[in-house]
Amino acid sequence: MTEITKLFDADNHYYEAIDAFTRYIEPEFKKRCMQWADVNGRQMLLVGGKINRFIPNPTFDMLSAPGSLEEYFRGNNPKGDSVKDLFGELLPCDPAYRDREIRLKTMDSLDTEGALFFPTLAVGMEQALSNDLPAARAAFRAFNRWMHEDWGFAYEERIFATPYITLSDLDNALAELEWVLERDARVILLGTGPVSTVEGFKSPADPRFDPFWARVQESGVAVAFHGGANAYYNLITMWGESADMEAHRFEPLRSALSHDAVADTFAALILHGLFDRFPHLRFACIETGADWVAPLLKRLGKIYSQTPAAFKNNPVEQFKANVWVSPFYENDLDKLRTIISADHLLLGSDWPHTEGLSDPMSFTNDLTEAGFTADEQELIMYANCKKLVQRQPH
Repeated sequence: MTEITKLFDADNHYYEAIDAFTRYIEPEFKKRCMQWADVNGRQMLLVGGKINRFIPNPTFDMLSAPGSLEEYFRGNNPKGDSVKDLFGELLPCDPAYRDREIRLKTMDSLDTEGALFFPTLAVGMEQALSNDLPAARAAFRAFNRWMHEDWGFAYEERIFATPYITLSDLDNALAELEWVLERDARVILLGTGPVSTVEGFKSPADPRFDPFWARVQESGVAVAFHGGANAYYNLITMWGESADMEAHRFEPLRSALSHDAVADTFAALILHGLFDRFPHLRFACIETGADWVAPLLKRLGKIYSQTPAAFKNNPVEQFKANVWVSPFYENDLDKLRTIISADHLLLGSDWPHTEGLSDPMSFTNDLTEAGFTADEQELIMYANCKKLVQRQPH
C-alpha cells in the first residue's frame, strides 16, 4: 500500500493584487481596461468604464476562510442557512494569498510540494471585455507580466502560475505564447467556449488557429481550462434572469441549466479534428467538475458508432488520451473511475477558496470511499499533476 505524504495540487488560487491589471497596462488602453473608482465610499472595479460585479469584493481585503462552504457544496445544509451566513466571519486577507514566499511556507504546512496557480478575478475578465477585443488582449498582456513578477510561472519548481492567453487574434496569441514560454511557463490558461474574433465566434479548433496549436505541441506546454465566465455565461438571460450576476451569488437557475461550455469546447476540439492534426496536445480541466464527462463521451461514442468512416480516430479514446480532469469532491467519483483511468485524474483542492477544501489531503477520504486503490490515489494526489507541469515537446 502506498502512503500519501505529499501532494501536487492542480488547483490553487491567489487573490489578485490591486494593480494586477494596471501595473503594466499600455498607456493607450488605461481607460478601456481595468480601473478603480470610489463609489459611495467603496472601492469598485471598472472594466471598460463600467462597474464589474463578477467578484463582489475585488479588493479582497476581507475574505472567508478556505473551505467555509465545503459542506454546502456537498449538499449538507440541514439548517437551511443562507450562503452569507455560511461564509462565516470575514478575515483580513492572509499574506499567503498574495506573497509567494509566505505561500511556500503555507504549502509546506499543507503537505503540498507543488501546485498550479490560477486567478480568482481574471477568469471573468475576458468575457467582461468581449465587446472590445483589443482591450481584452492588452489587459491580459499586462496581467501576465504582473503574474510573472509576483508569482512566477515555475517558481522554485513549486508554484506554477498559469498565464492567460486569449485566442481572439492569432498574431497576439502567438506573441504572448512565445513570451511566456521564454519565461518557463509550464501550463497556459485559455477560456472555454467559442473564440470571439473580429469576424464573430469561431471554434478553437478552426484551422486558422493551427499555428498556435502547432507551437503549443512543439513546446510541450500543457493547456488548462478553468471555470469562469465565458460566452455561455449570459445564456441565463434567455430564461429571464439578469446578466449582471456576481460569480458567488450561487443563483439556482444557472446551476440547474444543462449547458456546459467545457463539454462543448471539447466536442468542438475533437470533432473539428484538432487531435488528428496535433495528437500530442495535453489539456487539463480545472474547477469544471467532472459530471459533464460521461454525457459528453456518450454523445461522442454514439456519433462515432453512427458514422465511423467520418473519423480518423475514435473520439472517445482521443479524449481519454489527451485530457486530464480534476473532479469536484461532490462529484460521482465511483462512477468516474469507471470512465477515466486514474492516470488522467487530478487533485484540485481550489485552496484557499470558500468552495474548496480547507485540507487538500482530505480528498483521499473521498477517493477511498469511491473505491480508488492506494496506488491510484497516489497518481491523482501527486504524480499526475507533477508530470503535467513538465514540458513534453514534440
